[in-house]
Amino acid sequence: MLMVDSQGTPLSVDIASANKAEVKLIEPLIDQRALDRKPARLMYDRAADSDPLRNRLGLQQIELICHHRRSRKKPATQDGRAARRLKRRYRVERSISWLFNHRRLTVRYEHYDHLYFGFVQLACMFTLIKWF
Repeated sequence: MLMVDSQGTPLSVDIASANKAEVKLIEPLIDQRALDRKPARLMYDRAADSDPLRNRLGLQQIELICHHRRSRKKPATQDGRAARRLKRRYRVERSISWLFNHRRLTVRYEHYDHLYFGFVQLACMFTLIKWF
């Protein structure tokens, strides 16, 4: 998982096994961010549509912006105005594609998690170095 700012700068990165729900991985990703201040808004896809997650992030003054799932039974918690910000989500996808320019991340050659995590962090550093 990757957390970026509005310009696409990597702020936090984490790896996890594929059998864990993404909803449970969002809060640890926010906690290990590089900056001291918390983000005001968090944009995500439909996988984060969870009322308990919205409540927990709301207690931290973080607004979760994501589309509701089609199979949602409860009433909507947000209107379409906040969802209009999702049109700028291409910046996140662009940052992920910058990381996948590195061959070791596209196909996972490392058996150990800590080695793969090190290469992900190295790719994030190379991405930042290109801008400065």
